[in-house]
Amino acid sequence: MLIKTLTGILLCLLLTITIYAQSKFTISGYVTEKGSKETLPGATLYFPQLKTGTTSNNYGFYSITLAAQDSLMMVCTFIGFNAQQFTLALDKNIFINIELSSAIDLQEVVVSESRIERVSEQAQMSMIEIPIKQIKEIPALLGEKDVLKVLQLMPGVQKGSEGSSGIYVRGGGADQNLVILDDAIVYNVSHLFGFFSLFNGDALKSVDLIKGGFPARYGSRLSSVIDMTMKDGAKDKLHGEGGIGLISSRLTLEGPILKDRSSFLISARRTYIDILLAPLLNSNGQSNGYFFYDLNAKANYDFNYNNKVYLSGYFGRDKAYGKYSDSFSKNNFGLGWGNATATARWNHLFNPKMFSNTSVIYSRYKFLITQDDTYGNQTFKLRYFSGIQDATLKYDIDYLPNEHHTIKAGMISTYHAFTPSAIVIRDVDQDAESIKKINANENAIYLEDHIRYKQKLQINAGVRFSHFYSQKENYINPEPRLAIAYKYKRGLTFKTSYAKMNQYLHQLSNSGVGLPTDLWVPATGIVKPQSSEQVALGAAHDFKKAPIAITIEGYYKWMNNVLQYKEGASFIEIADPDDAGNTENNWESKVTNGKSWSYGAELLIQKKEGKLTGWIGYTLSWTQMQFDELNFGKKFYARFDRRHDFSAVGIYHLRNLEKDKQGITLSATWVYGTGNAITLPIGTYHVNSHNITPNAVGDIYSNYVSEYTSRNGFRMAPYHRFDIGIQFIKQMKRHVRTWEFSIYNLYNRKNPFFYYISNDYLGTSKLKQITLFPLIPSFSYGFKF
Repeated sequence: MLIKTLTGILLCLLLTITIYAQSKFTISGYVTEKGSKETLPGATLYFPQLKTGTTSNNYGFYSITLAAQDSLMMVCTFIGFNAQQFTLALDKNIFINIELSSAIDLQEVVVSESRIERVSEQAQMSMIEIPIKQIKEIPALLGEKDVLKVLQLMPGVQKGSEGSSGIYVRGGGADQNLVILDDAIVYNVSHLFGFFSLFNGDALKSVDLIKGGFPARYGSRLSSVIDMTMKDGAKDKLHGEGGIGLISSRLTLEGPILKDRSSFLISARRTYIDILLAPLLNSNGQSNGYFFYDLNAKANYDFNYNNKVYLSGYFGRDKAYGKYSDSFSKNNFGLGWGNATATARWNHLFNPKMFSNTSVIYSRYKFLITQDDTYGNQTFKLRYFSGIQDATLKYDIDYLPNEHHTIKAGMISTYHAFTPSAIVIRDVDQDAESIKKINANENAIYLEDHIRYKQKLQINAGVRFSHFYSQKENYINPEPRLAIAYKYKRGLTFKTSYAKMNQYLHQLSNSGVGLPTDLWVPATGIVKPQSSEQVALGAAHDFKKAPIAITIEGYYKWMNNVLQYKEGASFIEIADPDDAGNTENNWESKVTNGKSWSYGAELLIQKKEGKLTGWIGYTLSWTQMQFDELNFGKKFYARFDRRHDFSAVGIYHLRNLEKDKQGITLSATWVYGTGNAITLPIGTYHVNSHNITPNAVGDIYSNYVSEYTSRNGFRMAPYHRFDIGIQFIKQMKRHVRTWEFSIYNLYNRKNPFFYYISNDYLGTSKLKQITLFPLIPSFSYGFKF
């Protein structure tokens, strides 16, 4: 009933659009890569005579309605591809599919009057598009190309601790990022306890990061949207790509099922850390290990121009284990976590102006600890697990009445099943279970209109109504969104935005670094939803004679009902099988809520074309928090508050593969960041205590008492490092092979991972630092056919 009602509302909104004169006609179609027919989202369609244009949507579909023309030039461009130019007689509706071929000359630049200034022409601000090719060329830790670590190099995005893949956007927490893979939400994005992310670049087509000014179609998180799309799979012939690195290997295959109509993609990656370390970890009856794997799969079928279906999924798991046995006992320990997603999508074209997508989505995250002990005839078994499962129905419509309006509307309904904690214990004396399950429903409808006025002004105005129901509690919240861009002159645009967001899911975290022990729980009558408001103001400039874009933005964001554990609370205390009825063991009693503020300025200078590509990013920011039950109610800096954050990335194509049959690519990154804010003792005192009884003399013993800073009142040392890499690419008879050599932390900077206090036998206290990654060389072999 809800779906029918929402659909009716959307159709009524769309039917109110003005009917335009018959002298206007529509040009529409799909933009794809030549040969593979991979759709190209974000391709630009530009009409120099009219100085207007449009872009293709996430599925490569474009549409624009213009006044009739006897002769009209249309230019289609996409970064890394040769431009296509058409001359059309616009006297009727035209459906034209456009195929773009990869650019052979990396210095090729489209004629200036046919060129869209990509950054300054967009109404959307606080958005960054990162070409997958650049992600693969940047040097990485142990040679593992990592999408999220590349995002950490962008202004406004802070990393967590040394080497981690966690990201913190404009003062938000790791749980406040909406991470989407083919419409499916991914709840835990890390492998190897946070050191690598689970996204395999070989399987991805596009990566977009939105830090503010969120369009109304996005919701349910406060700080950012990371929208990733998997490749569809080549429709012309079988293609493959893979590699062998120091700690893992990967393989991707894609090809046609039915040529030009249906295709598949399958991509797998597995680490072999467990195999490499086996001689060191397995001895004297002990066996220990760790591994992770990823599997991406996708298939699609084109019924006709009007109907296309896609089926995609991701499956991944981490597992650490330990075994010990002797003549009397056996001990097995396991720690594992993993994600699974599945998405079925149907694209339907009602007419050249109206495009729709229907998605049915499943997402699951699960964390599990196991322990099995046997002592003679006695056994003990422990299972501790937590997780979340989602089932989602999503419906979106794009309506493009003319060149001045792009209207998007839609609805989404999600059924959440939470298991915040579950403990199962079995032994000879007791069988105990404490399993907590919570169900919830989250719904939303949205409407947004992108308006262009006289080639000077662009407005993206929208509203989203969100609804959440759990444990007899209902929350309904409006979320207005507004983004405005004013083109002052060619290539220079001023922008501003406002967005209100609500988040009904909380992540309980002791560490703040996105470990698998972090638990997902819903808003309840006691624990309210998180909310945020953000305003931003900035300018974007594209240089006319060079493919360089500069953006500068200032922002202010305030958040309410942000959660943290109370002092001394942790995830393992949430459930106690011996005291399951005690409300003090409920997770709601372990947390406290408060407020947070974040503000700052960001600068990004980016070059995406030519022999030399890369970017320079700088962020100046402040993030503060306040909780009544923490730090005596006083404000304190967030752990990942970072005053200065700087990154420089350069990629230089010394030789061109297509021209010379050999390619050489040089790359380098340098990063600098203010140290994290932590809490440390500032003094240790020796205290004498007297234990005096009537029948004894005083017994004096010693004790040490520490005095701490205010919460997060100490700064770790600044973080900085320099990485370099070189790729040797050669066209072989039947494939392209790549040897890559890189050095992580070239000048061996000893960056702090954490600090601790050490006391010697004289009672002298010293602050000591643990460093994880010194200078680390790595190499890998890759192939592509």
